[in-house]
Amino acid sequence: MTMLADRVDGVIGVDTHRDTLTAAAVTAVGGLLGQVAVAADAAGYQRLLNFARAQVAGRRCWAVEGAGSYGAGLVQMLVERGEWVVEVDRPERPTRRGGKTDALDAVRAARQALTQERPTMPRRRGDREALRVLLATRQGAVVARTCAINQLKALIVGAPEELRAELRGRNTSSQVTYCALLRNRPARSLEHRMTIRALRSTAQRVQVLAAEAAELEGEMGRLVAAVAPWLLELPGMGPISAAQVLVSWSHTGRLRSEAAFAALAGVCPIPASSGQVTRHRLNRGGDRQLNRALHTVAQVRLRDDPTTRAYAARRRGDGKSPREIRRCVKRAIARHLFKLLQRYDRPDVQVVRIC
Repeated sequence: MTMLADRVDGVIGVDTHRDTLTAAAVTAVGGLLGQVAVAADAAGYQRLLNFARAQVAGRRCWAVEGAGSYGAGLVQMLVERGEWVVEVDRPERPTRRGGKTDALDAVRAARQALTQERPTMPRRRGDREALRVLLATRQGAVVARTCAINQLKALIVGAPEELRAELRGRNTSSQVTYCALLRNRPARSLEHRMTIRALRSTAQRVQVLAAEAAELEGEMGRLVAAVAPWLLELPGMGPISAAQVLVSWSHTGRLRSEAAFAALAGVCPIPASSGQVTRHRLNRGGDRQLNRALHTVAQVRLRDDPTTRAYAARRRGDGKSPREIRRCVKRAIARHLFKLLQRYDRPDVQVVRIC
């Protein structure tokens, strides 16, 4: 495998911020050709492209920090113009002991890309970005709903005894419904009346957030059904897990192999052998949201899918622990998903069941 430096005449590194973009052009051996700082807007993007064409007229590549955040607009414009764009990580603290400026970070980004054998391609926008924003918004609603429920529980604990007695013995759903329908009681004390007001407001907030999360989930389901309907037919795959798989995978060609997809998902086996014991453990790295989606699918299949249950029983007979069996199932699911994702837009996709 050749380095990026062997395939280009120069690299343009870009350090991105909210209002400014700083770029540095370097040769294939890392020599600095020039630097420029522009505004983070359409005119600035065009200035950067003109700068790159002047500094590196031949084969060039863009190494962009924050390609999914502050650099998203630049990356979209460059891809539309047919430019080669790769994503580089932002510098960690130990590498900044020699000083830090936007110009230095841009040079570092370009030189870091030159040493990579398999540069990371930025995720695409379009359908993938539509799913991402829905996922992020729904997750925010779910987190806020959990916080509101915790606040409601705390209010109930400290409420006057008469209110506590009315809510005692009810589950969370029943408490939320009951508190949302509470009415003012003018004859009660100020503390009692204000506690009712707080309980009602908090319970109604829980209901609104739950309705928002459900609405966003339905929207995701419709979008996934339009983009990759076969994905929802897989055992254990719901709209949220399917959306996360599509978001993390992004597009064909971004991941070189199913092993790379497994590493991204954090389901590749990690050696954990010692002495005469040979075993593997779960991976704690990778995209944890994708890992959670595959974990959810694996748990559902281990509970409901006969094929997966038979596989788990067979591996249990081989002496595997429940944790090791889950690891094997998640790895098998990742392998199967990658093969389908590589050709998901073809009409002849065959959906088959695996463990």
